[in-house]
Amino acid sequence: MIRIACITFFTFHFSFFTFAQQPNLDSLWAVWSDPTQPDTVRLLALDDYAYYGYDDEHPDSAFYFAQIEYDYAQSLGLKKFMAIALMTQVESWKARDNYAKALEYQLRVMRIAEEIEDTKILSSSLKELGTYYAQQGDYLHALEYFDRNLKIQEQAGDQIEIAGMLNNIGIIYNRQRDYTKALEYYQRCLKIQEAAGVGKYMGGTLINIAIIYANLQDTLTAVDYFQRGLKICEEEGLKLFQANALSGLAGLYAGQGDFEKGLDYFQRSLSIHEDLGAKIHMANVMTNIGNLYTNKNDFQSAIVWCKKGLTLATELGTINRQQEACDCLYSAYKGLGKDNEALVYLEKKGELELELKKDETIRKLQQMEFAKVQEQDSLANAEKARIIEEAHQAEVNEKNRTRNLLLVSALLLILVAAGLFLRWRATRKSRDLIAKEKDRSEHILHNILPAEIAQELKEKGRAEARDFEMVSILFSDFKGFTETSSSLSPQELVAEINACFEAFDGIMTKYGIEKIKTIGDAYMAAGGLPVPTDDSVKNTVLAALEMQAFITDRKTTKNAAGLPAFDMRIGIHTGEVVAGIVGVKKFQYDIWGDTVNTASRIESNGEAGKVNISQATYDLLKEDADFTFESRGKVAAKGKGEIEMYFVSKS
Repeated sequence: MIRIACITFFTFHFSFFTFAQQPNLDSLWAVWSDPTQPDTVRLLALDDYAYYGYDDEHPDSAFYFAQIEYDYAQSLGLKKFMAIALMTQVESWKARDNYAKALEYQLRVMRIAEEIEDTKILSSSLKELGTYYAQQGDYLHALEYFDRNLKIQEQAGDQIEIAGMLNNIGIIYNRQRDYTKALEYYQRCLKIQEAAGVGKYMGGTLINIAIIYANLQDTLTAVDYFQRGLKICEEEGLKLFQANALSGLAGLYAGQGDFEKGLDYFQRSLSIHEDLGAKIHMANVMTNIGNLYTNKNDFQSAIVWCKKGLTLATELGTINRQQEACDCLYSAYKGLGKDNEALVYLEKKGELELELKKDETIRKLQQMEFAKVQEQDSLANAEKARIIEEAHQAEVNEKNRTRNLLLVSALLLILVAAGLFLRWRATRKSRDLIAKEKDRSEHILHNILPAEIAQELKEKGRAEARDFEMVSILFSDFKGFTETSSSLSPQELVAEINACFEAFDGIMTKYGIEKIKTIGDAYMAAGGLPVPTDDSVKNTVLAALEMQAFITDRKTTKNAAGLPAFDMRIGIHTGEVVAGIVGVKKFQYDIWGDTVNTASRIESNGEAGKVNISQATYDLLKEDADFTFESRGKVAAKGKGEIEMYFVSKS
């Protein structure tokens, strides 16, 4: 069967966002760190720092900085910026494929937007929520959120956003095979687009209408809409939409028996997809060409094309596309009378069906998790209503309380007398407890901060930030963390990371290196602060080599037992930093400066099992006979250009 792909847009197609060049992260951090800047400017800078600096590669770090943003905004009562921080955390959860958490945080965004009546944030949140539920197949909730956003846009009079919501609702009805409703919303969308003169978006809508008519077996009307949509997409340079329109036309022509025209349109579509590198679409078109040849009884050509489609679909891991290719190959080999070969692909199709059922089970579990979050949100709203009702009832009962005040006052006098006696007895016991708690607090403080900084904090109530001229920054990161962690339960994952980090803490203590923090699976430490020493650079490298030795030994032991284990990269760079205490709640000792950023890039450009160092660190150690160095030449580092790097090992 020749498959016609539907063009879907959901939240992204009708947005008029303009994306500037990625900002300089050091500049953003400088703005955030400058207390003379307006709070709103600082918060926006921190949000950009989290999103642009970490969202793609280190979403857990993006979450961390967004939480700092949220806490600061909350302390100032700036609820809009609390919502903005949560939106960045939503993206962090999505990047880590935790869509239940993404939904939970998106619902928090929606509630804040409703509270402060910010329609822009509320609209964005409703679109995201609608998309989540549509992707999970929960079309009832998807329609609810899209419809709410449609009403907001109709009140605002934003015709482009209205068209976008109408299109999204049309997609939902199309997926439910309610073609009459889908066509109604697509036509309303098209009418608004025509009036607004946004031809760029009309092409996709026309193609979606064409697909509806194709499903309704109205071939002539479908061809007309495909041709109109194709013409607009060609004029606007929308390559992907052009390719989809061409595939749709190819399927219609092939279905009418015009194989030559169908093949021509498929070839044109495939050429565009190849230029775009759209592999999933390429696999679909290749299989469709194979099906076309099967319908022509040219089984040899069908096998060639269907194998191409299967190879690409297997590479991409798309089960549906693999099934379609196997079905095509089964029919082609069957047509040639090669039953054994046909059976191979029939069996493979059956295996893929089992995989599909597994995916379906996972999707249903996700839907259950989504439903749980939605139920919690509903319960939270019910709890708010209950609190309001109780407050009202309390006001009604206030007069009754006044009547009993004299009686209660007399009782209180008796209770106070008894309380004074009990307090006298408790005071003696509490003194010992206070002394114990003080010792406990001292211990916790020294675990959080370096001893010198902790002492300064106790004596002065604050600790000044300081400049250090030569500090060696160490970053470590587990390679393939996501893949390895997927084979562990949450409890096993936490236990494994904890075992590694406990060992690293012991190594830092051994060499006098200051642990700064951990972010997810990343570990950060610094040699040469808060008290500079002559051997801090060497000790930092020795600590890094011992860390790698520990991970190598642990991996050998784990693998021997048939258990998964981590590989690790380490990078070190030496230079100037600023160090001090961050925050007023849950404060920590932290460091800033270009040296930190460069050390991070040295780590990310290293190799598993090795210690990668910069030119600056190498220059300070190159005469040390305890080390052997391997020059890597200049290595391109993101945001830093080319940097001289070296692998270091013990002699």
